This record gives sequence, structure tokens and C-alpha cells, in this order.
Amino acid sequence: MGFIQFVKGQIKTIKRLDPSLHSTVEIFFMPGFKALNTHYFTHKLYPKHPALARILSLRAQRKTGIDIHPGAVIGKDVFIDHGSGVVIGETCVIHDRVKIYQGVTLGATGKVSGKRHPTVEEDVVIGAGSKVIGNIVLHKGCKIGAGSIIIKSVEPYTTMIPSPAYPVREQKEINNALAQLRNEHKELGH
Repeated sequence: MGFIQFVKGQIKTIKRLDPSLHSTVEIFFMPGFKALNTHYFTHKLYPKHPALARILSLRAQRKTGIDIHPGAVIGKDVFIDHGSGVVIGETCVIHDRVKIYQGVTLGATGKVSGKRHPTVEEDVVIGAGSKVIGNIVLHKGCKIGAGSIIIKSVEPYTTMIPSPAYPVREQKEINNALAQLRNEHKELGH
């Protein structure tokens, strides 16, 4: 696929998926759009000139806040929404029509050689702040809820969510404890 065709596909995808979009001009300033366009070139450059490809990808990272390794394979109609803090590792494979929100890491577990990053199949949504780690597969159509940590493959059309937040202390208990300490302090004559 040529670059112009790639850009047209990106514009069409963003128009379809971003409800906050008011005009096509906005797309050209979106970090996800810029990062994916840079990746288009760095990925082609990577096999013969890996250092140059990495330098260009790091430059794009400084400008967009999105770190896509030039070795990563990314399909068509991938949309990185907001984008800040997204990290996509070297051996990561992302298929078509994947939506990735801010703060997502598609990373490795350590110094394992070979394929060490996730494979993301078609039509997957990865929520904000999620961490997908290791050589695992997010199968077609699955959804990863915001803040999830995924270390095992996810079956097709499955929704994964992290534990919901719960209170560890209620403010009422803290206020009562503070009042009791003040009373004890007064009784001691301090």
C-alpha cells in the first residue's frame, strides 16, 4: 500500500471512530495520526537502516508522546485515540481495525529473544492505561477494559476488566481517629 493510500485510510478511519472530530483539518494535528504516519516510513527503513529508523521514531515520540518501535507490524485502519503514553514494542503485531487509547503498553516481559511482544488481532479495543505484556494474543473482537493488566492470551470476543476500585478507608474513620488523638493529646496537657 502506498503512503497516500495509507493516509486516506487513516483519515477515513479517524472520521468514523472519533466522535469529537469537527473537521478533517484537525486530523493532521492528532498525535496518533502523526505517529502512525512516521511509523509507515520507519518500518520500511528499519530492515536496512535500523539506527536511522530508530532515531526517526524517537524523534516522533518526543513530538507525539507515542513510542512505536520501527520493527512493529501495524495493519490498516488502526486508530490511536489521544495517544499520550502509548508504547508499542519491536515484535508487536497489530492487525486491522484496532483501537488503542492513551497510556497503553504493548510490551515484553524482559530479555527474551525472538517474538516477545503481543499480537493483536482484528477489531480489538484496548482501553486507556492497559498493559498487555509478553508473547500473547488478543484474539479477534476482544475488548480490554481501561487499566487492565493482561499477561495471558484472551479468547475471541471476550471483554476483560480489571478489579473495580474499592475503599480501603473511609474518611469518616480517619476523622474519628484524628479526633481521638487530639482528645488524648489535650488530656496529657500538651
